[in-house]
Amino acid sequence: MDPIPQPPRMGQRFRGFLPVVVDVETGGFNSATDALLEIAVVLVRLDEDGNLVRGETYAAHVEPFPGANIERASLEVNGIDPHHPLRLAMPEREALAKVFKPVRQAVSEQACTRAILVGHNAHFDLGFLNAAVARADIKRNPFHPFSAFDTVTLGGAVLGQTVLARALEAAGLPYDAKEAHSAIYDAERTADLFCLLLNRLRPVYAGFTGTGQAES
Repeated sequence: MDPIPQPPRMGQRFRGFLPVVVDVETGGFNSATDALLEIAVVLVRLDEDGNLVRGETYAAHVEPFPGANIERASLEVNGIDPHHPLRLAMPEREALAKVFKPVRQAVSEQACTRAILVGHNAHFDLGFLNAAVARADIKRNPFHPFSAFDTVTLGGAVLGQTVLARALEAAGLPYDAKEAHSAIYDAERTADLFCLLLNRLRPVYAGFTGTGQAES
């Protein structure tokens, strides 16, 4: 009996990195002083044809760390009440543990060495992620500490659009402004955009088979 074919893994597609989309909602723009309030991660995988597709979403509401600054203007944008009891928010360390566990599992399953953050204005999200990791004293951060894939740059290069809503519109993907500024919604839309952009660029990798090897 012939073995059942396995879907391609990400192992060699990005030099051993596993792209994982991250979006955070915060109490401001300064990762050192402002609260992390929501975090969502979206896994990305290869389908049987070697195309990137959106995978599972994991998220957590986060308690402001002691002494965190929270700007009213930021809350007016994201609509978060940091102290609402129904948020079921958890401390930063617990929230990061919740979203890091499936990331580490995916890194192993996809034969990768570590995750690399994908985001829209990626270094904003990476800065808040790294700051929370440092405060929580987490020793095994699955994400690369400074490298990232930014859909702002990719969207500008491929679609001529750098704003998320406009890039999604140009790509023919849905976007609901009423749902925006939720970590889950923005992360999933960013994941859809990232997959579409990378799939459009796939012909650059002539003969790519889904294993990172070019056909001769």
